[in-house]
Amino acid sequence: MQLSLTTRLVYVFSVVSIVLSNPTGEHQCRLVTPPPSKFPLLDDIGIEDLHALFGNGSLTSVNLVRAYIERIWEVNPTLRAVGEINPDALDIARALDVERSVGRIRGHFPLLTSEAGSYALVGAKVSRESSVVTKLRDAGAVILGKATMGEWAQCRSRKASSSHGWSAYGGQVLGAYYPQQDPSGSSSGSAVAVSIGLTLGSIATETSGSIVNPAERSNVVGIKPTLGLTSRDMVIPISLRQDTVGPIGRTVKDAAYMLSAIAGKDTHDNSTSTQPYDVPPDYVRSCNHLGLKGARVGVPRNGIDYYVDGTTKPVMAAFEQALQTVRDAGARVIEEANFSSFDAPAFARNSSIVLDTDFVAGLADYLSMLSVNPNNVHGLSDIASFTKLHPREEYPDRDTYVWDRQLSRNVTNSSPESWAAYRANLLMGGEHGVIGALDRHKLDALIMPTFASFHLPAIAGLPIVSVPLGFYPAQTPLTMNLKRSMVSVAPNIPFGIAFVGRKWSEEKLIALAYAFEQRTMVRRQMKPYVRPAFELFDQLEPSEELPYKLKVQYRVPMVDHPKLAQRVAQKAMSRLFSVKGWLRSMLGLAQTSL
Repeated sequence: MQLSLTTRLVYVFSVVSIVLSNPTGEHQCRLVTPPPSKFPLLDDIGIEDLHALFGNGSLTSVNLVRAYIERIWEVNPTLRAVGEINPDALDIARALDVERSVGRIRGHFPLLTSEAGSYALVGAKVSRESSVVTKLRDAGAVILGKATMGEWAQCRSRKASSSHGWSAYGGQVLGAYYPQQDPSGSSSGSAVAVSIGLTLGSIATETSGSIVNPAERSNVVGIKPTLGLTSRDMVIPISLRQDTVGPIGRTVKDAAYMLSAIAGKDTHDNSTSTQPYDVPPDYVRSCNHLGLKGARVGVPRNGIDYYVDGTTKPVMAAFEQALQTVRDAGARVIEEANFSSFDAPAFARNSSIVLDTDFVAGLADYLSMLSVNPNNVHGLSDIASFTKLHPREEYPDRDTYVWDRQLSRNVTNSSPESWAAYRANLLMGGEHGVIGALDRHKLDALIMPTFASFHLPAIAGLPIVSVPLGFYPAQTPLTMNLKRSMVSVAPNIPFGIAFVGRKWSEEKLIALAYAFEQRTMVRRQMKPYVRPAFELFDQLEPSEELPYKLKVQYRVPMVDHPKLAQRVAQKAMSRLFSVKGWLRSMLGLAQTSL
């Protein structure tokens, strides 16, 4: 399958090592040994767990890919985290199984890619594969399919007109921790898929919060790397002055494995030439239980307090407890490590100019590199015109306010006005912001609630590692999103804590985050209300055909997918005496029929 158009490069992937299941290359899909108790659950399993299973011959790539496809079909009508499944995925997995049988061992990653979510680009093809995808293929990637994300990375409508994780093509992604949960965005489906074990991890792109925000709302780990650590080649840009590609995983170590796989220089992206090393570090080696010992971390209270509101009281209470955990682990916490200048309204005005002018120019450049362009779109004005005429784009209910503003600006990304806005933000994020605070107090990192952490690092190109911190308590009143279509705050919805550092400080941030994660193990404290029932120890008939072609329609009940309805009915009958399995199957049907 030729990679179709990737938007902001969302790659949901799980690390796989390959073991030959049948020397003839014929697929045998039953799992025989070890007994079920020896297999970790797929929403808990880690990269090193999988390596052990592959190493002792208990698991093959084909078995793993089939399990993920089964799980996607179980819960996708409810959560819509996955847009399509690659019909070649099993063939690729079989080839990798055979490859290992002759002694070639690679990392092997099943992936989900993501479309822009717009019908304007359906059927379009890129002239070449992105450099990050090439790195992953070289490591033994299996392209599992495409994740759903916010259309155009939430860069189309005003907040009250649209919603995180919605796209015309993919439908509305929902979080897994509360019914009708806002998943945050824009890498919504990627984070949700990781959280419930539809895959092991994901690769996403962040302009300002698009990795760390959905990661915290799905109780997983997100790493926003230094701008230039990973290539943005052939990724639909929002702003080449801010965009960066990074991983989402269930654990810090899994995310570190992923970052090591995609980091490195690329001649197609000049930003990567600024890396201070020819070969990037092995970030997994930074995962040290004593990573907090002797560290100096600062709390920029003025950068946090501005974003505190009536919904953040439980988050701040958990954050204060986390600071004590950090101290108990041997770190010194420096209070009031404030930003010397933090003018949030000025930051917002300047960011609007930078992102608007960058998107118009970057989108036109990207569209010029399409080898197939069925809707003849060559710039933002073409995209806007198409969107307003296509009924499934839900215009004008979901407006094009951002595009209208961008097209009305009489400036470009190379104009003095755009350059001045960029320089002002760079100063605020760096010398007057994060870098200034780090230098004045001789800090290794700043520590902040994730909801307040991403703004200044976005404009300064600085790294963030976000890890789970806690969950809203049982008595939390519901708060709806601005469109009144999803629940943004409610009992059990997760939130996170972030470590922010200097450029190229990913090793230190990963060490700090890993040590905090291992002391708290927050992720294990709450399970999603929707989870697939299928596990590695479940059996599939060798002749059973999996349904690969999955096109999710917005608010289409599960029973309107005949193949899916048949499969769920079969699974329900086979699990008649399994209360857990039965309830999960029926919950999926009920939720999508509301």
